[in-house]
Amino acid sequence: MTNKAIDQVAIDWPCADGQLLLGGRTLDAVAAELGSDAFYAYDRGRMEARVAALRRALPPCIGLHYAVKANPLPELVTFMASLVDGLDVASRREMQLALNSGMRAASVSYAGPGKGMQDLRDAVAAGILINVESPREIERLAQIAAETGQTARIAVRVNPAFELRGAGMRMGGGAKPFGIDEEALPALLPTLQRPGLRFEGFHLYCGSQSLNASAIAESLQQGYALALRLAAWAPAPVLSLNLGGGLGIPYFPGERPLDLAPIAAALDKIATDAAMQMPQARLHLELGRYLVGEAGIYATRIVDRKVSRGETFLITAGGMNHHLAASGNLGQVIRKNYPVVIGNRLEGSELERVHIHGPLCTPLDVLAQGVVLPRAEPGDWVVVFQSGAYGYSASPHGFLSQPLPSEILT
Repeated sequence: MTNKAIDQVAIDWPCADGQLLLGGRTLDAVAAELGSDAFYAYDRGRMEARVAALRRALPPCIGLHYAVKANPLPELVTFMASLVDGLDVASRREMQLALNSGMRAASVSYAGPGKGMQDLRDAVAAGILINVESPREIERLAQIAAETGQTARIAVRVNPAFELRGAGMRMGGGAKPFGIDEEALPALLPTLQRPGLRFEGFHLYCGSQSLNASAIAESLQQGYALALRLAAWAPAPVLSLNLGGGLGIPYFPGERPLDLAPIAAALDKIATDAAMQMPQARLHLELGRYLVGEAGIYATRIVDRKVSRGETFLITAGGMNHHLAASGNLGQVIRKNYPVVIGNRLEGSELERVHIHGPLCTPLDVLAQGVVLPRAEPGDWVVVFQSGAYGYSASPHGFLSQPLPSEILT
């Protein structure tokens, strides 16, 4: 099935007899299993295909790490752990998920500007790599190492002077809460040579959700060059270099899938140079949305249909409380529609222009505005694509105390 609705990103997904299929089953069949009128479904095959495509496109020495924050469903994390080379976490809960997934602790890294003492103690005890983000965090790790006799594996998260052009979220350049400013590191790095601390490398993450391949390639090259310069002050050889990610997926009209060729070319140059300049370093990308975002859908049943002053509204069982990003309330400056279909009426010939709203008593509870779709009735399914990342876990489930959506890996 290709979604050909007006003014939407084209989406390919299996279907039969006008119905979307999830693991070979209809939406009604999946809903009956879950006992839910709203759910997320994530397709293993699509995730596996995305990782395989990256492996084919990128140099073999470039590792792939999955950023658990994109989608922390335990079954999904375990599945991703079987496909990638490492897991990156951003909380103690995510750290436990990663350690339970079967991934080696040595291949798990922990980033985030607000790690508490217990977070750090658990990370040191587990033996994972900690991306330090401030001098205070370094002192806390030295204290923990002295108290426990354990060694803290650390990489320095760098806040570079440059940013990822065109990124949906910019996490480098200028004043940022993330990492340590690059200009402060020549003086700081030599101080890491002390008992209980083991310096292993650098972490650079400048931004996310970019569809500008040349900008990503430029950012990767700038990041590598910066790491190479900083290595001159490091207390030990670089063993790990997280080059970041930022690879985006198309959500909105006019957006196209990312061209991997310029990124692959940049990484090939980096890998060739690193083999001489940083022979012990393992290079990897940290990817979340790009690996799982297009593998997930959100489905919610229509509970009412109404007309208000000539405009048709479809009211659904779930809305912004289930899928904040699709509602436009998770960072969009100007609200745009995610790709959406009536999942059990893909071949409907009678089209209409509708607005799709959730059940909450707020005008912010919007899933789509002014979309042209086959005519739908209560009991039909609204399906929102591109929902595999920052969907369930990024939404305010407690708002107005509505029922929670279910999740399933198909």
